[in-house]
Amino acid sequence: MSACIKVMIVDDSATVRQVLSGLLENEHDLKVIATASDPIFALEKMKRDWPDVIVLDVEMPRMDGITFMKKLMAEHPTPVVICSSLTEKGAQTTIEALAAGAMEVITKPQVGLKDFLSSAAKEVARAVRAASKANMKRVASAPAPAVVPKYTADVVLGSAPDRAMHQTTEKIVAVGTSTGGTQALEVLLTALPRTAPGLVVVQHMPEQFTTAFAKRLDGLCQMEVREAQNGDRVIQGRALIAPGGRHMVLKRSGAQYQVSIMDGPPVSRHKPSVDVLFRSTARSAGRNALGVIMTGMGDDGARGLKEMRDAGAMSVAQDEATCVVYGMPKEAVKLGAVERSMPLGDIAGTIMAFGEGRR
Repeated sequence: MSACIKVMIVDDSATVRQVLSGLLENEHDLKVIATASDPIFALEKMKRDWPDVIVLDVEMPRMDGITFMKKLMAEHPTPVVICSSLTEKGAQTTIEALAAGAMEVITKPQVGLKDFLSSAAKEVARAVRAASKANMKRVASAPAPAVVPKYTADVVLGSAPDRAMHQTTEKIVAVGTSTGGTQALEVLLTALPRTAPGLVVVQHMPEQFTTAFAKRLDGLCQMEVREAQNGDRVIQGRALIAPGGRHMVLKRSGAQYQVSIMDGPPVSRHKPSVDVLFRSTARSAGRNALGVIMTGMGDDGARGLKEMRDAGAMSVAQDEATCVVYGMPKEAVKLGAVERSMPLGDIAGTIMAFGEGRR
């Protein structure tokens, strides 16, 4: 049997430290080696025994999560899973932590904490396992699958063989990503000019964090980046980020494209789901679309990208060498959904070439 994954919990809440420790210790492959009430205490304990994964709060006394993350990634890169409350201030800080290299976000409520942590135990354990497999030099193995029910896009969009209209001058780029995607999207979107074709993006992220994420990217990019709202048009120079906790669907209205935001069960264990976005793009845009699947755990997006390719769309995947977690792209490649795999730094150029009609 392989060695246990060593976990450290850093949170100023004694309740969180106690409950999470007990829950994670119940997992046969996880071992909580230490807890700390803030990063200063954590750093002292880490000198004695370095963890494989850190479960980290972002708002703490003495040293905040952002400062700790930056210090950690500069001196000794270590996978981090954020466990943060759903507050506006906390969301902003968490987005900065993700940009600094955090693997994933688990959201915790401000009330009913014990019950929430108990019900979310498997989710936290899954996130820790996935983070432990991330190579901090950006090469990773695919993580263990989640344990929640796994639906296909059929639960949101039926499998009727709708066909997209023939080629037009309007181009659409659909992007799907998960673990490591916050950093990857920043690299991609900041490289695109205002003349880039319209993008629709699913980044696996909890509700209330996508607004802050989109605002942060908008301040960095030449393109307009915003959290999608129902009925938003997909136009040149605009990137729409699917809101956390809702599915985003591409629709065509005459010569224009727009998005619909809808509720529904998680698809491929996620909401928003890349499979849902890609299926709708296959139907509404067909060969007018480019599908891009990037770093992330699991297989969300693989089937949808195959539907896009079957509908005549161009499809690319981020290559293994530049992925934080080579899970989603790997599954898409295995399924025959990918025409070309390429480094993250080459994807922006491919998007621009596609927008100019060079496939």
